[in-house]
Amino acid sequence: MGKYWHSVTLEPDYCNGCTHCLDGCPTEAIRVINGKAKIIDERCIDCGECLKVCPFHAKGALSDKLEKINDYEYTIALPAISLYGQFPIGFDLNKVLNTFIHLGFDDVFDVGYAAEVISAFQKREIESNPNKLHISTYCPAITRLIQIKYPGLIDNIVRIESPMEVAARLAKKKAIEKTGLPPEAIGIFYISQCPAKITSTKKPLGLDRSYIDGCLSIEKLYSRIFKLYEEIEVDRYLLSSSAKGFNWGRVGGQSFSMGIDNYIAVDGINEVIKVLDEIEIGKLGNIDFFEGYACITGCVGGPLNVENPFIAQNNIRKLTQICQKKTNNINLNHYPKDVIEWDREIVASDVMKLDNDFKKALEKMGKIEKIFQKLPQINCGACGSPTCHAFAEDIVLGKTSIKKCVVLQTQKEAADESTEVDK
Repeated sequence: MGKYWHSVTLEPDYCNGCTHCLDGCPTEAIRVINGKAKIIDERCIDCGECLKVCPFHAKGALSDKLEKINDYEYTIALPAISLYGQFPIGFDLNKVLNTFIHLGFDDVFDVGYAAEVISAFQKREIESNPNKLHISTYCPAITRLIQIKYPGLIDNIVRIESPMEVAARLAKKKAIEKTGLPPEAIGIFYISQCPAKITSTKKPLGLDRSYIDGCLSIEKLYSRIFKLYEEIEVDRYLLSSSAKGFNWGRVGGQSFSMGIDNYIAVDGINEVIKVLDEIEIGKLGNIDFFEGYACITGCVGGPLNVENPFIAQNNIRKLTQICQKKTNNINLNHYPKDVIEWDREIVASDVMKLDNDFKKALEKMGKIEKIFQKLPQINCGACGSPTCHAFAEDIVLGKTSIKKCVVLQTQKEAADESTEVDK
């Protein structure tokens, strides 16, 4: 699978070895070793849960600096749809998009419009295969979660790229025609709401490469956008999405945009895991579409946003009500497959395997269960592993020792002291 790259990073100097991130990580990708948290690269899905729960700001997300746009002759900004929820109702969203021109970009492409295009393709796919449960690929953290934890569901993932990638392809094609520049001279920059989106541009799933050349975070640009909003005159009309596009910013927005009823929309990584467990055992086979989001409230809840996610979600909801009369007629014939679909298969990851040899893997499973039964099973995290079961697995894999269990050692010391007293 090649070397892993993650936008979620750890700052050891700020880490004091607390266990908040252990409890928050949905894939048990974090251990505390020698008083410092350590991320297991192959298990991390960049969901950003550790960023949200760390009280010492020891976790961060890598993103590019605005100055990177100077590396290209022509640059295009792709603001995340969730950006629209960061401003109160009454703000001129076209003016918000124009601030990116004043930040130094040559053009802006409305990602919400790409979402509408995808909605039309997804709806056609669902209607063409009515007996199949289709899983959205919009949240890259969920796609990665399925890859490592639910490989049997990979075939259920819709083979259509995210609005971010489709927008990048459409924007670059348009810019080449407009400027006559070669593709490498045109820089496409996503204005991101979460680390998973950033990671997906560096190590994309379902793509040989991303069309996005850089990622800037909403939180780092927000104050500059807000200040420019008060100062600038509107130069161009850049807003092209309708209510269907705006709605992708919140949970349930995809299904709303497609106009389907038989769907499940789930937000919050732990709740998504519960539903995927149900899907995996075949309990939800009567559902047409599943959209899952690692963040509560959907993309407006991304950790690189600035507004309270529930307020942002309400802003998006009100915005769609205001703009519901506006529609875009999407002609599917205008968009070739290489603009819309994956260009490579997503394959299952074996990072959760105990051993490539099935017999040895079974033996290790048996050892893990035996050790687990000896442990206190209170999941205190004092050993540096997130749960007692994960600790047992770490022992069997040779990553730690049972002596690291503080509870067992305390019980042993108490028993020894009791014996000494009895003597």
